[in-house]
Order: sequence, then C-alpha cells, then structure tokens
Amino acid sequence: MGSFLSYSVAVLVSLALHLGLLAVLFIGWEPETARVMIQPQYIKATLVELAPKKTVQPKAKPKKPKVDIAKQKREAKKLKDQQRQKKLAAEKKARDKKRAKELSEAQRLEALRLAEEQRLRDQQEAERKRIETEFAEAVAAEQAEINAQEDERVANSYRQLIQQRLSENWSRPPSARLGMETLIRIRLVPTGRIVGVTVLTSSGDTAFDRSVEQAALKVEQFIELQGMEPDLFERKFRQVDVAFSPEDLRL
Repeated sequence: MGSFLSYSVAVLVSLALHLGLLAVLFIGWEPETARVMIQPQYIKATLVELAPKKTVQPKAKPKKPKVDIAKQKREAKKLKDQQRQKKLAAEKKARDKKRAKELSEAQRLEALRLAEEQRLRDQQEAERKRIETEFAEAVAAEQAEINAQEDERVANSYRQLIQQRLSENWSRPPSARLGMETLIRIRLVPTGRIVGVTVLTSSGDTAFDRSVEQAALKVEQFIELQGMEPDLFERKFRQVDVAFSPEDLRL
C-alpha cells in the first residue's frame, strides 16, 4: 500500500514539473540564473594500439568439375582407335619389311640364276665362235695353201717361160768356163717389159757378166706376163733374180 502511494506521489510531482516547464516555454518565463564555473579535468589519455582482428576466411570448397561422359567416351574411343591404327601400322610395316626381305632374297636368287644362264650362254657363244673361227682359219689356211700351190704352179710356168726366152737370147762368150755364175735382177712392169737389169753377183769374168746383161736386154718384154693376176705379179714378178752359168740358166 505504501509503495503504491510513493509511486503515485512521484508521478504527480513529475507531472507538475512538466506542466510548469510547458508554461515557461509558452509564457516566456526567464528564471534567475547563477554563474557557474566549470573547470576542465585534465585526463592523460594513452593510445592503445590494438592488433587488427584476424578475419578467418572460410575455406572455399573446391568445385567438382562437371564430368562430360560423352566427351570421355569419345576421347577413349579416339585413343583406342589411335592405338589400333598404330598397331596395324606396326604390323603392316613388319609385313612389308618381311615381304621386302623375301622379295630381295628372291630377286637375288633370280639375278644369280639369270647371271648363271647368261654366263653359260656367253660361254657357249664364245665356244661356238671359237670353233667357227678355228674352222674358218683352217679353211682359210687350206685355201691359202691351195692358192699358194696354184700360184706357185702358175709362177713356175712363167719362170720357165722367162728362162726359155733368156736362154734363147744368151750367147755364151768364149771365156765361159765351168763353175762360173752371174746373178742378175730383172725389174719388170705389168706389161712384161724389162725396165732394168742389175748384176747382183759377178762371175769374175767381165765378158761373161756382159753377155748375161745383153741376154736380158735383148728380150725387152715378156708379153705373156700381161695375162698374169696383178697380185701374183706384185708378189713374184715385179723383180726376178736369175742365175746364169755355162751349164744352165736357173731362176
């Protein structure tokens, strides 16, 4: 009960004060003022440096990348294809190398076979040519022998003719003696005409040697030589050596 009274009194006092204040404001009441001096108090202030508060930043949780399953499958397929292609390329390279080796060996053997066949052909050809050459040489030699014999036979006939004509025109000098011999060389032209006479070996008797030269000069020409083969004439009758002796006349 007492508390209630005290509270009521306080409320009334407060209300009265507020009413009085309002009246002063509205009426212009000015209370008597007293001068009051207020002295400031000196307070020593000290700045305190405070350490900055550490702000703990929450750790950001790593974001899980989105998994592109289709892309992974494509890359896995691509890698698999690359590996398969690489394997196929390696296998092909190995096959090609083996095939090339086999081909090279086959080519080598084929080349050896061809070379051997060529060698045998060359050998047979060389043997054939050798036989043909030898046969041709034998035939030629035989023909040459035949020709030589024939030429010699023809030449002997002409020699006999020359001997006969010289003997017919030779006059033996009185000084001729057994054992004398004069060797002369007669030079002829294809017409058979005598163009020169040279004493190669003297008998030692001037008259005898002179008679031999005169015999050749008297004949002048062997007309029969005009029908002789030119080759035979050049080989055997361009110049003819004749030996004169009292007993006979030798060519």
